[in-house]
Amino acid sequence: MALTARALNRATLARQLLLDRASLDVTDAVRRLVALQAQHPASPYIALWNRLEGFDPAELDAAFAGRTLVKATLMRITLHALPAGDYPSTQQAMQPTLRAARLNDPRFRVTGLNHADAEAAIPGLLEFLATPRSGPECEAWLTERHGAPMKGLWWALRQFGPVQHAPTGPPWSFGTRPSYVAAADPPAIADTESAAAALADLFRRYVAAFGPVSMADFAQFGMLNRPPARAAVEAVAGELTRFEGPDGTVVYDLPGAARPDEDVPAPPRLLPMWDSVLLVHADRGRVIPPEYRKLVTRSNGDTLPTLLVDGFVAGVWRPVDAGIEATAFRPLRAADWEGLATEAAALSALLADRDPAVYRRYDRWWAGLPSAEIRFLPR
Repeated sequence: MALTARALNRATLARQLLLDRASLDVTDAVRRLVALQAQHPASPYIALWNRLEGFDPAELDAAFAGRTLVKATLMRITLHALPAGDYPSTQQAMQPTLRAARLNDPRFRVTGLNHADAEAAIPGLLEFLATPRSGPECEAWLTERHGAPMKGLWWALRQFGPVQHAPTGPPWSFGTRPSYVAAADPPAIADTESAAAALADLFRRYVAAFGPVSMADFAQFGMLNRPPARAAVEAVAGELTRFEGPDGTVVYDLPGAARPDEDVPAPPRLLPMWDSVLLVHADRGRVIPPEYRKLVTRSNGDTLPTLLVDGFVAGVWRPVDAGIEATAFRPLRAADWEGLATEAAALSALLADRDPAVYRRYDRWWAGLPSAEIRFLPR
């Protein structure tokens, strides 16, 4: 059976709770979504506001404070929020990628240490991080133990090791000056077999949250080299249903998984910066029309907050004094603007209680953006 591009779009939106807001608590929702992109502290909140009925940001505050949800460097070597119970397996799945990316980097190699030296430093660092510490404190502690500047070692370990971000307070639980803490159940250094098993398990969860997907999609999801991505897919493929994608590529899905009709309506949404649905497929055209990709994902990787209309990116948004400034890249129908205005009114209320100027530091990316129309919503 062949699946059209629009069918893939609708299936992914359904798995990502973007066709209908769900009635779930925040931890169950994040588990269903695998993880939430969390480079910017506000983004997990806005991601869940888009996906959950009656979303209460205080519930997410409590989940972070109680560490039922944790924040750490994982897929694509970027910050993610995920359930604490899923962290050990996910971290082991990503260890080979994180280890290679950080321990082979010149910023680590300048320390004169080797891979074994870095791994040997982890147990002591985790003891030091039994209580939250700042980055400068961790760097100073490592420098004192090694008798030489260890900025590069700390840079590597805070991303490769089982180190999590500790909440620092409002408005979004994590601030611009990170604090770090040891994982409550830190996974060991993964050997080849355990890393491969963890990666296969991560592929199962990825299919459930973003499917149908190809091997190349999974490689993009984790920033994985093709051989381990292929091995994970092959380990699980017998459990899955195969389809043909729009370009003839084999895509995999869970048997009996929801795949809505491609004509099912998709309501308007105002997605946060770096929303995962924009980043985790090899073909970003599943959600971002190709002609808009460079407008949305800028030269340094900043992925702007987007307008989703009929299931696809149609423009970008940012907060302004009047509410939400919506820049459409193409002409929109009156009904689309009405739907966006309703969403903007609710989002403006959320931001007013937290941070009305969220994402303002990225305003430079709006210079020179093409637009079919700019409106200030909700009016």
